[in-house]
Amino acid sequence: MTDSNQHVITRRAGRVLLVDLAGRALLLHGGDPARPGMRWWFTPGGGLEPGESTAEAAARELFEETGLRADPAELAGPIRHERAEFSYNGRDYVQAQDFFVLRVADWQVDTAGMDAEERLTITEHRWWSAAEIEASDELIYPADLAALLRSQVEAAQGVPEMGL
Repeated sequence: MTDSNQHVITRRAGRVLLVDLAGRALLLHGGDPARPGMRWWFTPGGGLEPGESTAEAAARELFEETGLRADPAELAGPIRHERAEFSYNGRDYVQAQDFFVLRVADWQVDTAGMDAEERLTITEHRWWSAAEIEASDELIYPADLAALLRSQVEAAQGVPEMGL
């Protein structure tokens, strides 16, 4: 990922698997300013601010990126912990991230809360079913998102959604 002369940034992050009544996940489409042709789909979320828990970061990032305000206590989980290694804007990262799930009846994304970096790199959003994720040839993170989504939809059968 990096040569010995480059500094690797280690950070923690909180991410949200936002699931609607149809069992679809909201994904954001974005890219890397240093690699303009590289695009991928991903769940809302991002790095922790000083003093934040991963749930607090996930809730804050969810609001910034989608306009949906959720109390960190409303986020179920973490449902998954993972380590991701990636390059972004010419810098290498090792990120320990927690995924949370939040069920909603429906949500119309509002990007007014995005910061300058998010506006530069996030270009669209879409609700995806597990079958659509599996059938897609686009880059989607995490790589096993379809299975994770299916497991959460199955686990949530009969669990009420957030009243939005």
